Amino acid sequence: MANFSKSNVPQFSVDVYQNEYLPEGGREVSAIVTVTSTGGGTTGGAPLTGASASPSGIPARGANAAVVIMVDCSGSMDYPPTKMRNARDATAAAIDTLRDGTLFGIVDGTHVAREVYPGNGRLATAGAATRAQAKEALRRLKVGGGTAIGTWLRLADRLLADADVAIRHGILLTDGRNEHESPDALRATLDACAGRFTCDARGVGTDWEVKEVTGIASALLGTADIVADPSGLAADFTQMMETAMGKEVADVALRLWTPVGVEIQFVKQVAPTVEDLTARRTEAGPRAGDYPTGSWGDESRDYHVSVRVPEAGIGREMLAARVSLILPDAAGGAPQTLSQGLVRAVWTDDMAASTRINPQVAHYTGQAELAQVIQQGLDARKAGDFDGATAKLGRAVQLASASGNADTAKLLSKVVDVVDAATGTVRLKAKVAEADEMTLETRSTKTVRVKK
Repeated sequence: MANFSKSNVPQFSVDVYQNEYLPEGGREVSAIVTVTSTGGGTTGGAPLTGASASPSGIPARGANAAVVIMVDCSGSMDYPPTKMRNARDATAAAIDTLRDGTLFGIVDGTHVAREVYPGNGRLATAGAATRAQAKEALRRLKVGGGTAIGTWLRLADRLLADADVAIRHGILLTDGRNEHESPDALRATLDACAGRFTCDARGVGTDWEVKEVTGIASALLGTADIVADPSGLAADFTQMMETAMGKEVADVALRLWTPVGVEIQFVKQVAPTVEDLTARRTEAGPRAGDYPTGSWGDESRDYHVSVRVPEAGIGREMLAARVSLILPDAAGGAPQTLSQGLVRAVWTDDMAASTRINPQVAHYTGQAELAQVIQQGLDARKAGDFDGATAKLGRAVQLASASGNADTAKLLSKVVDVVDAATGTVRLKAKVAEADEMTLETRSTKTVRVKK
């Protein structure tokens, strides 16, 4: 493990967990790469006091960030009317959570996108006066029209693009399906916005499409969740904004260098959520590629790297991959290496060594399978394939139980009756609340960390 840091960014460290021993003829090498960032922002958003605090009580470290909040104002937000009221209150709570100096704006989203505050294609600078003005502007939000989420994201992108800051972030709230633009149009927007800003997406109520909302968050390296009861929006928005305010460094890439003859099988984030990054590789020189990780505060994430090495004889060893964290230079110069770790391969005739499964690798292989079988089980249930749904969701119960993923186990128990968790024996419930099924689907990729 190596560490590199500068005073203006958090300190990053990389730890590699693997069983490097392969049997004769063995070629598959897996490793869990734990990346930890410390000394940056606080993801808890706890206010400072005394001389270091701003007049709002929030530390004035926000001049490095810009945030655009996109609020669904389509006609369905008026059913019931409390939904829009809760959305206004939640946006106001998020505005109160902004650090002084943060650039921010609010977008009204229907079948078109409109600037609510401050307007004229610009962002406001957070302070007591602008917070009050923004909350006054929220009171004038009108409900009516359709839903074209791509237009909201494109407007957010234009507003954020002009901000001379490191952290660009969006928060998107919707209560319905993206009915006023094609899936291809939304995909093109997500492709255009990827890497330009991160975005957290929330679905309120139960009339929205889970795969749309999770797809937005996945493409823009943010989080997705359901807020089934609109009264929970304010707390959720506050937490999201506190986390955004804790980010200190953006555009960090996981760079994977491999020797000649080594094939990359996959690169996945596996904690705190499962996110397959394999197809997002951008070339970074001979035999090296970068995988995006988004922005970082004080936090730790785990990545699963799997490569296929050439065959070698007993006693041989090789470097299978070098994993580095890379921060691009804003001025276009050489990127900074924040930290790095090594993945090794050693061939042995010691059967006990070569057949031992590393506990971190085993744990996250199970967590990735858990996310997959939940999705497959719910899709089968919707398609009327109840035998297939029972088998997949039973396997999910078994995996959740074995790994100690209590949150997912609890969500699964709302959809199936568990007969025996250890064997994955379940029965589908005859009636399932729509909110429970959507919550399970939305949170299916959340993982539990391995116990070190």
